[in-house]
Amino acid sequence: MSSGIKVRPEAGADPGAPAGRETRVRGQLAARWHRDRVLLVLAVPGVIVLVLFHYLPLLGNVIAFQDYQPFLGISGSDFVGLSNFSVIFNGDPEFLNALVNTLIITMVQVLFVFPLPIALALVLNSMLNERAKQLTQSILYLPHFLSWVIVVALFQQMFGNGGMLNEWLRSANLGTFQIIGVPELFKLLITSQVIWKDTGWSTIIFLAALSKVDLNLYEAAAIDRAGPLRQLWHVTLPAIRPVIVLLLILRLGDSLTVGFEQILLQQGPVGAQASEVLDTYVYNNGIIGGNWGVSAAVGLVKGVVGVVLVLGANRLAHAMGERGVYSK
Repeated sequence: MSSGIKVRPEAGADPGAPAGRETRVRGQLAARWHRDRVLLVLAVPGVIVLVLFHYLPLLGNVIAFQDYQPFLGISGSDFVGLSNFSVIFNGDPEFLNALVNTLIITMVQVLFVFPLPIALALVLNSMLNERAKQLTQSILYLPHFLSWVIVVALFQQMFGNGGMLNEWLRSANLGTFQIIGVPELFKLLITSQVIWKDTGWSTIIFLAALSKVDLNLYEAAAIDRAGPLRQLWHVTLPAIRPVIVLLLILRLGDSLTVGFEQILLQQGPVGAQASEVLDTYVYNNGIIGGNWGVSAAVGLVKGVVGVVLVLGANRLAHAMGERGVYSK
């Protein structure tokens, strides 16, 4: 984007000469620095935090290639090349179990958790009573502010062996229904917890996108005798499609992260076979088991896979005519 600032060439100099172009570029850069100096100063603390807490820690990934010993440090630990990656390339059973569980949970959450905020936002957007709409939104946002400890405790109180559901079933002589601590239902349980906690909060972005839809499009569709469903299909969904694509791409980049704290809190009763995922595998092997190098290797591969998924999905979005996370 042009800044609109022009530098007058020196008398007698050829405007097309390299020295003239260099002078003009320096002048434009100086003018832009002067124009944006306040914003640049305000950005300095954020950049410092970003570098200190997000980029410098990346250097710690070097322990993925070391037999890392905490008392020796990075400089004193032996370099072992790619041997820490053997659990990945040789198919370690515990790693494969964690990978399979992670992929299953990811697939379930992408198919069932991701579309729910869109549907809920469409329902909220269609409510005509603004007071009822705001009250409903506030109630739906509340679970997001609860920690996973409280959420897990609430589900225990509701669906545990001595919870409200089973107490009511016993009082009605209907037996009991075990949900908590059953390995076969664990993935369904954590998915339902994610839906209850974060679906309402996730509607915020979609509601903001819906508020920007041109109302004249609905009036034109109504004149063409389009019903609510046809207006939804031909006006609403195309209008918010860029936001849906953007959030889906970002979700794919984080697809191998399926909830460390939530799963770790409930891992004991169901066992590692049903509940171990990549995040808990890294924790149990690195922090608990002392295999720092192996855990760093798994975490590094997990991050690389996330980057590849984001780049691949963004390129696919460009091929389909969408802007994606960033422009070409």
